[in-house]
Amino acid sequence: MIDKIDKVVNAISNFLYSGPKGAFPFVIIFLICGGLYFTIRSKGVQFRLFGESIRVVSEKPKGENSVSSFGALMVSTASRVGTGNIIGVSTAICLGGMGSVFWMWLIALVGGASAFIESTLAQIYKKRDKDGTSFGGPSYYMETALHQRWLGVIFAVIIILTYAVGYNALASYNLQSAFAGFSFYSESSTPWIIGGILAVLFAICVMGGAKRLTKVTGVLVPVMGVIYILVSLIVIVMHIPAIPAMIKGIFVNAFDFKAIFGGFSGSCLMYGIKRGLYSNEAGMGSAPNAAATADVSHPVKQGLVQMLSVFIDTLLICSATAFMCLLSGVAPTEEAAGAAYVQASLSASFGGFGPIFIAVSMCLFAFTTLIGNYYYCEGCLKYIMKRTPSKAFITVFRLVAAVIVLLGAVVTMGLAWDTADMMQALMVVINIPVIIILAKPALDALKDYSKQRKEGKDPEFKAASIGLKDETDFWN
Repeated sequence: MIDKIDKVVNAISNFLYSGPKGAFPFVIIFLICGGLYFTIRSKGVQFRLFGESIRVVSEKPKGENSVSSFGALMVSTASRVGTGNIIGVSTAICLGGMGSVFWMWLIALVGGASAFIESTLAQIYKKRDKDGTSFGGPSYYMETALHQRWLGVIFAVIIILTYAVGYNALASYNLQSAFAGFSFYSESSTPWIIGGILAVLFAICVMGGAKRLTKVTGVLVPVMGVIYILVSLIVIVMHIPAIPAMIKGIFVNAFDFKAIFGGFSGSCLMYGIKRGLYSNEAGMGSAPNAAATADVSHPVKQGLVQMLSVFIDTLLICSATAFMCLLSGVAPTEEAAGAAYVQASLSASFGGFGPIFIAVSMCLFAFTTLIGNYYYCEGCLKYIMKRTPSKAFITVFRLVAAVIVLLGAVVTMGLAWDTADMMQALMVVINIPVIIILAKPALDALKDYSKQRKEGKDPEFKAASIGLKDETDFWN
């Protein structure tokens, strides 16, 4: 039964990524062309305002109960920075080759502009809650700016399926697979035990609501990220002489077009883009749900902050995993794809400490991924139902989400990855065309922000300044 489901899911996923008979790779064209379009229209916002993004992330919100830029960044980073940074990178290298790392970098660099546009739009069209705080996301700008509520509902449903089902099941699977190399691991029982523990911890956390999620991720994300990068730096220092050969290998393999187009679906380009998207989520329409909750004086500030999150995820943490693996001297193989390759690589550098460190890292990464992913779902439910769901309904939903975490630990690797790939592809093919159509308000807001900064002001936004008077809940 599971094999039949996986075949259907895999067929849909392959169609979205490769097109009919490999002739039109929808997701790749949308991501790269969309990212380049926004890069050109914004005059390279992800490069020229990178320093500004670091400055604004530390600003405090005006309201006492409001979510800060940093808090919104941590929620979106909790979703982005997760098992994909370890298992996703390993899988891409083992199955697509070391050139996959280059395509991950490229998707992050051009995707930074897409992340800026979608999160700025979410801020412009965010809605006011009863307590004065804000909420929003792609579904809201699809309804308010594009006047297509039906599309917003479809997108909200897809987000729920992507994060509560696809991504959370995959995070659970990836975590239990990190223990496969230990002597106590049993294929028949260990996945159930690990999945059960993770599901219970997840349920305890989400029963506390969104405020608790922000607090938990605000503590765990920075700590786990810094420790992980420090360990990777130690590995890099230990293997400095091998760095030039590694960099050369990444670029040579990335531009081996004969290999790429000879087997496109399994090429470094395809795996780099798939795993890069899974990791940084730029252009998918997920981070705008968190971005809309931030209390900032200008929408562009949160666009810059979410742009920074893409770079933190891919250029820092994904690169950390890639360098630890490629500098270790351990050859990537299809059989080792996943936690096994990363653990073998760190074992070559640190001995027995390596596999243990990866297992511990996976526990932290998986947990923050689960709660960061779930954060998006309740907002989407509220949008679909046009009201806050009843306490009984949301309790049942949270319990179902916890059961999915449990089941994710025991499904096959193929079904776990194929489901996540398919769902994220559906988000891209809806969100990218929408933000291309709606880009003008975000670009006009960027011009307004830049003008005020040149005048030495702390930018404050008025919707009327870009011709949107009375079309937004805020900014009037």
